[in-house]
Amino acid sequence: MFLSRDAMYRPRHSPVALLLVIMIVISLTGLPFLNYAANRLVAGQALMLWQTSHAAVLLLPLALLIVLLWCKPARVTLLLSLLAGELLLAGMIWLSGNQAALMASQGSPLARTSFASGMWCASGLTLLLMTDVIRRYTRHSLARLLLNIQVWIIPVILLTSGTLDHLSLLKEYANRQSVFDAALMRHLALLGGTLLPAVIIALPLGVVLYRRTRWQGSVFSVLNVIQTVPSVALFALLIAPLAGLVKRFPWLGAWGVSGIGMAPALIALVLYALLPLVRSVVVGLQQVPHDVRESARGMGMGERQQFFAVDIPLALPVWLAGLRVVVVQTLGMAVVAALTGAGGFGAIIFQGLLSSALDLVLLGVIPVIALAVAIDALFRLLISLLEKKDDSV
Repeated sequence: MFLSRDAMYRPRHSPVALLLVIMIVISLTGLPFLNYAANRLVAGQALMLWQTSHAAVLLLPLALLIVLLWCKPARVTLLLSLLAGELLLAGMIWLSGNQAALMASQGSPLARTSFASGMWCASGLTLLLMTDVIRRYTRHSLARLLLNIQVWIIPVILLTSGTLDHLSLLKEYANRQSVFDAALMRHLALLGGTLLPAVIIALPLGVVLYRRTRWQGSVFSVLNVIQTVPSVALFALLIAPLAGLVKRFPWLGAWGVSGIGMAPALIALVLYALLPLVRSVVVGLQQVPHDVRESARGMGMGERQQFFAVDIPLALPVWLAGLRVVVVQTLGMAVVAALTGAGGFGAIIFQGLLSSALDLVLLGVIPVIALAVAIDALFRLLISLLEKKDDSV
């Protein structure tokens, strides 16, 4: 059986992969790859990919990605596509660091070389392409997590080896390492200080609402109203009442309560966390099969034994899904909490915005995104393992 002319030229790969490869090529050839400025405050000049040294190192992985689009989909093809994507990402990062070092040796110590739109777009699209390849290669959550982690092995080696030290973003980190470390600890403190009281409040409240269904409408209405209030407005609304409380009860100040700082940020973040947490507790208990509860009663379990031995294990995946949403939500909202003096990465971001320093903004944005993605992946893995365990029982 002969193939038609159209079939000979039709890609046999995923349409998503085809679109992403086309967009990667357009980003690398049509957009500036790097930006070189005399200092951190001026706009600087754009450098296209072909204007950088050793740009040819990207030709092999790009050509391999294009050729694989016409290969028969198979596990070997997917592995080769993943390898080509990793080489392309690592090549772009190495090329950026190498060009930054070259230009630093030829110019002023104050000069800054930073990623331009082409580098950012091509890197993001390459990561999406590798995510799509991994998704089609395996369905196992652990295998997907491990494959996604190993994608970052070469970039981390390049980062720790000093190859990227001349990039503007790394110079900002070197100049503010102590500030960055303090912001990281404060951001994690905001996350932990939100999750602990939110879980302590939401778990018993969700159990009560599950058992008293007539209360659900009123409680969820209040929580929905809180959720609809803009975060900046809620942070601002808490400043005056807390300042008044400290003035009326000075001993609260000794506990760290004040109109600005951590107190209004934590209160607001806890209030925002209640709706998804309480709803996940109620929904999780509602999804426990009635037959399982009847079997537990038939085995002689009391209500308390049934709750701990049956309800919690079966509802736990839903509860963790709600907690995953809250963690990602809190990491993002904690950035806005810097407006009330809570600190964290939001302080670095707003400082960069006020000084029009893009790399300083990125120094605060990138860790927040990395924390959110990493924690989200861990929660997804844990939820999938619990669901498989429940299915096997």
